[in-house]
Amino acid sequence: RSAAAIAQAVRSRRPRRPLGIGPAPPPVRDPVRMTQAPSVIGRLSIFPLPGALLFPGMHLPLPIFAPRYRAMISESMARDRRIGMFQPLNKPATGGDRPGLYDIGCVGKIAEVEALDDGRYNVVLEGVALFRVLRELDVTTPFRQVEAELLPIDGDDALSLGRRSSLELESRRFADRQGYAVDWEAVGRLDDESLVNGIAQIAPFDTAAKQALLEAPDIETRAELIIQLMQFFGRHDGEDKVTLQ
Repeated sequence: RSAAAIAQAVRSRRPRRPLGIGPAPPPVRDPVRMTQAPSVIGRLSIFPLPGALLFPGMHLPLPIFAPRYRAMISESMARDRRIGMFQPLNKPATGGDRPGLYDIGCVGKIAEVEALDDGRYNVVLEGVALFRVLRELDVTTPFRQVEAELLPIDGDDALSLGRRSSLELESRRFADRQGYAVDWEAVGRLDDESLVNGIAQIAPFDTAAKQALLEAPDIETRAELIIQLMQFFGRHDGEDKVTLQ
């Protein structure tokens, strides 16, 4: 049951305007669940990246080229292979000039890593659990670190038949408006959780919209929000900037 199809099945038929961080990475779904994990992580390195979502049980490929984040990957590999994926706010953090952070992110474990000759990395993160920031730590490392509380994983991973049908229908309409070619037969074989979280990861929504998807309390709510966002963004297609912020 791989959600790679959600990315592999979608192909653009025409050039699109830049979305800020380039093409969205393809998500890959695996049945990852936490067992006997601590509820608090005392020190978690974080990677603030607009538009990049990670969900528990999904994979997120990332190229790492900035020196501070190359250092973060090296440190993480030597410690516990975990980093926190975060979306930055469009305003500085209190008492500093660094970007503020949303409260909720996702812990990712480095599942694959490729060290390149020039010092860069290609990594694949495997989503472990959502977390809430308790406090940002005062550190000397070039990358930021926080103390984080792990959040429980929602056990309901199934949509109602009506919601699944509505999501697939609106996805078809959105794909047509955006100029995507989609293998709907492959998409139809995805389980509900892979479909919903896969769309949330690759959809060209703004940072606030992506964060709302991440923080949705359950898969049913997330699916309904995706439908609303597709309708909203579809009506504003072609504008220079459309946001929910």
